[in-house]
Amino acid sequence: MNKIEKFLLKISKKDRTNLLRVLEIIASSGDNLKIVKIKNTDFFRVRFKQFRIIYHKENGEIIIDSIKLCNENTYKNL
Repeated sequence: MNKIEKFLLKISKKDRTNLLRVLEIIASSGDNLKIVKIKNTDFFRVRFKQFRIIYHKENGEIIIDSIKLCNENTYKNL
């Protein structure tokens, strides 16, 4: 089990359902989301409530790198 799966199990069922819905939107087209490219990297960020979803695109596929609660360490080590 990776870090993202563990994180999703720790949060409430309502937040988990909403985050999975956001991930489906990212995977399909990203419409209606404010997607921001993180400076000096190949990563993108989506804000959803207090959560930050960080991902990148590789060979046309979307790779989710992390889902975190926003704090001062959210964007470190990218």
